[in-house]
Amino acid sequence: MNPRSTLVAVVSPKGGVGKTSVVANLAMALVDRQRPVLAVDLDPQNALRLHLRMPVDDARGLAVQGLQQWTLAGAEFASPYGVRLLPYGSLAESDRRDFERGLDRDPDWLRRNLQQVPAEPGTITLIDTPPGGSLYLQQALLAADVALTVLLPDAASFVTIASMERWLAEYCRSRSEFASSYYLVNRMNAARPLCRDVLAAMQGELGYRLVPSVLRFDALVEEALASQAPVSRYAPDSIAAQDAGQIADWLLNQPEFR
Repeated sequence: MNPRSTLVAVVSPKGGVGKTSVVANLAMALVDRQRPVLAVDLDPQNALRLHLRMPVDDARGLAVQGLQQWTLAGAEFASPYGVRLLPYGSLAESDRRDFERGLDRDPDWLRRNLQQVPAEPGTITLIDTPPGGSLYLQQALLAADVALTVLLPDAASFVTIASMERWLAEYCRSRSEFASSYYLVNRMNAARPLCRDVLAAMQGELGYRLVPSVLRFDALVEEALASQAPVSRYAPDSIAAQDAGQIADWLLNQPEFR
């Protein structure tokens, strides 16, 4: 029996948590475990493509398709790393505002259009989103089967959990098709007492919803981005590559992915 196809909204209540790097490296770890992956960039920064070697002068993207009322499949880029990518696309500022007005009028736009993108059985779709509350967060959470919130092990991230829980309650928990929400700690530095204390507080607050493995701080993640590569391709033996693999293994053992 084929594993389920699962759509994961990767979100964060605040910026600077490394969410796009998490999406790229987790996507690669899942591909290495023989799961087809569609990575969707719903962030106007359009940065996910930089991890997956899409040419910087390629303007295609889901926002461009959306403005023209074309199917999203026309914007797909086949990354040389084996990940299918739907980039956000390059838009003039006025066009971006027009696209966002359309999203505001149609909160179900992303879910409906992603359903029309051909995908193999068992495909895991990872949606990268801008930080904080936005039209993009609403679109992603209304489409998602699973929400994965990325946090740092610091006090600023800890206090934003309440905001994230409100958004989850508003957009996800009333939908019968929504399965679960998890939290993931990125850039963990166990040598710092504050990081250890905050992680313990998050464990107490979130319980089983906190992914038991963490992504440890690894400077090689930034070096990999400079080379337009996932860290597992740039430095296969790195801490970051090992951690991304452990997170992928944990996710694939959850019922929402089997």
